[in-house]
Amino acid sequence: MDLSEQQILDCTPNPNDCGGTGGCGGGTAQLAMDRIVAMGGITTEWQYPYTSYFGKAESCKFFSNRTQNPLVQLSSWVRLPENDQDAVIQALASTGPLIINVDAATWSRYETGIFNGCNQTNPDINHVVELVGYGDGFWLVRNSWSVGWGEMGYIRLNKDTVVPCGTDLNPQDGDICNGGPKTVKVCGTCGVVYDSTYPVLK
Repeated sequence: MDLSEQQILDCTPNPNDCGGTGGCGGGTAQLAMDRIVAMGGITTEWQYPYTSYFGKAESCKFFSNRTQNPLVQLSSWVRLPENDQDAVIQALASTGPLIINVDAATWSRYETGIFNGCNQTNPDINHVVELVGYGDGFWLVRNSWSVGWGEMGYIRLNKDTVVPCGTDLNPQDGDICNGGPKTVKVCGTCGVVYDSTYPVLK
């Protein structure tokens, strides 16, 4: 059963423009998880349906009636050290899937195979996805662009023994807030190991 994306869009304030301007204008996974903790949980897509097809969030309606109940509750979340491939591998093996920020600017043309087509010199972190595993020479990532995209909604990103790094010149597209650094170091294909977090269930 899918969790309500609309609840996150409508109910997560972003006063410092972290990773965007809030709602459909962008935000961060960390802001969303903090808000889920504060609201007491997140409900289902069925109870709080998606309505922002035209790129506009609405006022928060969570718990506006008694029929909405949280399906998942969080107590906190954990952020891994930036650009630490070993920490990412260990967390995947011991904890489970991770929420990651990536440069998905060139992903629209992906169909199948191991992808290595991002700008590694100056990646532009701009999309939040789920890192679910890894194999021989690849990371397995679940995207939100439907099962008709990629490999049934998944993409395999190139995984190197020596991790490539670059410099994001527009970090506020990703996870940086107003007043933050003007550039950030980003490592892994499409930035796959740059910024990784996982929720702690209540």
